[in-house]
Amino acid sequence: MNNSHIRLNVITKEWVIFSPSRRQRPQDFQQDPSLHIEPPCYDPHCPFCNFSEASSEVVILEIANPQKTGWQTRVVPNKYPALTPDAKTTRQLDGIYLSMPGYGCHEVIVESPKHHLDIATMPLQEVEIVIETYHQRYYDLMVAHQNMMAIIFRNHGHKAGASLQHPHSQIIVTGMVPQHIRYAEQEAQRYYDTWSKCLYCEILAHEKREGVRIVAESNLFFAFIPFAADVPFEIWIMPKVHQADFGSISDAEKVDFAAILRRVLRQLKTKLNNPDYNYVINTAARYKAEEPQVHWYCQIRPRLTTPAGFEIGSGISINPSLPESDAEYLRS
Repeated sequence: MNNSHIRLNVITKEWVIFSPSRRQRPQDFQQDPSLHIEPPCYDPHCPFCNFSEASSEVVILEIANPQKTGWQTRVVPNKYPALTPDAKTTRQLDGIYLSMPGYGCHEVIVESPKHHLDIATMPLQEVEIVIETYHQRYYDLMVAHQNMMAIIFRNHGHKAGASLQHPHSQIIVTGMVPQHIRYAEQEAQRYYDTWSKCLYCEILAHEKREGVRIVAESNLFFAFIPFAADVPFEIWIMPKVHQADFGSISDAEKVDFAAILRRVLRQLKTKLNNPDYNYVINTAARYKAEEPQVHWYCQIRPRLTTPAGFEIGSGISINPSLPESDAEYLRS
């Protein structure tokens, strides 16, 4: 299918225009290698390289490295938080406008004491510790009753919004749930009420049958490019067994998730010359954690294109790349 056509995202009900005539081959998305300079193992100016036991930095959580000779991951408050836990969740009305204080939590997960590593280049044991850190902080933060949603995300590269090169992720917890997440939950609920099946499990079954958009598979997870991917090389990593909440992940699933996440990011790094990307763990909002229609997944979005006037004005994405071709290129 090389002509322009439009596909529907069955989760969001948003349309995506696919215009493969705008590019020739998946290789056209390879980044210029000269734009990525390999960082040093240690940077004297990096705050994450210079943690000191005598410093005033608050360490929320610390997990030792596999050799038990020092720390592997550390969780600290974000120095410039988007939200703070000392605010309230009370809504305020100003005429027709509604607002609330900036309640929430904003933490940084420092993934390694080594400045030059990232998830794609870490030893597997170290990636497993990163996932364990994600899970511990997610679980602890969602205990508080006013915390309605937790988003774990990673910004890799300048185009993705990373302000520091040192390997790190972030977690933000909010006291409200944004509309686009509620809408996806409602669509999943409608599908379940009609067919008594999880829409995400149905997507997994379909992708497994077709096989053309699968990027990688492990014992417990599938990685695939969505049928209506918003951007080139967008990848979803989803547990095979139905699971609504990232907080419910088992020890075996954490190990398997670490392996497939590292594998997929290595594929992007190798095939596209280390593109900038964001990944997000999309999980159930609070009080949806055990429901049969919601399914958590990790969404990876490389920063290979820039939205222009039509996308901004219409809200419709234009993807110049076919998911089937992108998946085949990553598998090859």
